[in-house]
Amino acid sequence: MPINPAFQLENPLPAIAPKQEQILQGAIRIFLKEGYARTSMDRVSASAGVSKQTIYSHFQDKEGLFKALIERLTVACFQSIFSIEKLQGEPAVLLRKVAEIYLTKVADNPDYLALLRLIITESQNFPELAKLYNQTVVQRGRQILSYYFASHPELAISDPEAMAHIFLGSLVSYVIVEEILHGKELTSLSRDRLLDSLINMVMSQARMNVI
Repeated sequence: MPINPAFQLENPLPAIAPKQEQILQGAIRIFLKEGYARTSMDRVSASAGVSKQTIYSHFQDKEGLFKALIERLTVACFQSIFSIEKLQGEPAVLLRKVAEIYLTKVADNPDYLALLRLIITESQNFPELAKLYNQTVVQRGRQILSYYFASHPELAISDPEAMAHIFLGSLVSYVIVEEILHGKELTSLSRDRLLDSLINMVMSQARMNVI
């Protein structure tokens, strides 16, 4: 499988300007209150206290604005480690750090959970929202982790892309089941148990090779 090491690694998200942050703060209130379909630039404009032209000049359209919200609540949290220079280190330590960032800085954010719930709820009528989340979060993270796994032959992972998909998919699934489907109120699986099992799965082949 060809892997492009430059994919989203050498091009981090640009810093959010104060005016953009003002717009995003106003936009998320409207998106979460009204849903995607009923959100208009007029309402976002009123909520953010800026003109519609200002919104268009920063985000082009409603989809661009929604994409920026997803990036702000997810991808931006990983920028401290998702770069060519920093995506390094002992695999078990780095992978746990990646997972913990998602489960704390991302999944513990009520705005992220509300946005994810909105995407799931409206995905039937607006499949582009689900595709947008998939492209912005899941596919981006999968390619980055695929590159990392492929760059560490000592892990002996035969299919880096599939392993990255399993790793990230498990984290996203855990949050959906525990937080959105109220799994933690029933038979909750602790985060430590999940992370221990994921790390052991990734490292298992490497340990066999050592033996």
